[in-house]
Amino acid sequence: MSRTAVLIVAAGVGERAGGGIPKQYRLLHGLPMLRRSVLAFAGHPGIAFVQVMIGPGQESRAAQALDGIEHQPFVTGGETRQETVRRGLEALAEHKPDFVLIHDAARPFVSRALIDALIAALKVSPAAVPLVAVADTLKRETSNGVWTTVPRDGLFRAQTPQAFHFDAILKAHRAHANESVTDDMALAELAGLKIANVPGEEVNTKMTRPEDFDLAERWLAGAAEFRTGMGLDAHRFVAGDHVWLGGIKISHDHTLEGHSDADAGLHALTDAILGAIGQGDIGQHFPPTDQKWRGASSSLFLEHAAKLVREAGGEIVHCDLTLICERPKISPHREAMQTRVAEILGIDRARVSIKATTTEGMGFTGRREGLAAQAIATVRLPRA
Repeated sequence: MSRTAVLIVAAGVGERAGGGIPKQYRLLHGLPMLRRSVLAFAGHPGIAFVQVMIGPGQESRAAQALDGIEHQPFVTGGETRQETVRRGLEALAEHKPDFVLIHDAARPFVSRALIDALIAALKVSPAAVPLVAVADTLKRETSNGVWTTVPRDGLFRAQTPQAFHFDAILKAHRAHANESVTDDMALAELAGLKIANVPGEEVNTKMTRPEDFDLAERWLAGAAEFRTGMGLDAHRFVAGDHVWLGGIKISHDHTLEGHSDADAGLHALTDAILGAIGQGDIGQHFPPTDQKWRGASSSLFLEHAAKLVREAGGEIVHCDLTLICERPKISPHREAMQTRVAEILGIDRARVSIKATTTEGMGFTGRREGLAAQAIATVRLPRA
């Protein structure tokens, strides 16, 4: 099976977009634009590597924007886009990918269908580019101020990602490093590569000006739907010296009985997320009859649920976990749990709520026979 890498170009300053920071770090409906662009590829089953190119001094800002997302170590770009891409390709060369998709971080709305179409095109062509036919009437101003109409027949707008056989585009960048071009398709042309085209998408627009961000905010508000899932789990206490709760190991005079580490909090939250995206429950994905999961960390289950959300093109908006027990006391560990859950899910800590309550001595939790957890998760998904 061919291995495909993605090269995200995010090394610019983007001053025209306003906002006082490089545009790739501006928020779009609560998420940095760079995060939205990377997530489009990070959850794709056909993508093996994600290489992000950043500007000088942007390491901490980029790390914060991509917290929890798997990617290759950042590489600093050059003075031009062309040099930045070449540096990224050189960094990826050691991994020996078969294909590479080169994408501008300023296009955060690339769809899975377009990614699939480009990868498929590379099976029959060394290069593939998404094109959108020019629909507007074009005008050119002459040197004396006279306007003329430019025929638009046969004119197209090139988008990214632009897709290539890796060795071919790296060779083209090396051979034409001293020639200035505006995109990688132009280098492929110089190298004499056969270029296939796939239909581009109007929504795959490039964010350049402040009004582009305003329009994108309005589009995102109407192009998504919110779903809520609920989860409930309970485990009995048995002899032991610690429990796992909310991803944190807590010293205790008993432990929780279960096939995995019996973290009822993460189990409930996993079920809540799976329920929000209609993916069944934790037992379907990790059967208790499968010895592979004996003693496993429940963080693996929660990571899996979060990955399914990303693969569906969605994001976890908020999760609320309530732990029900007399002991151990949760308050000393609440912040650590909140931080750990946010880390597992790859979301901001402010989107995670951890609460605890007792049953005032009633029921199995009141008799300290075990503990329970319930969770609610809210997920934003693309509108079907």
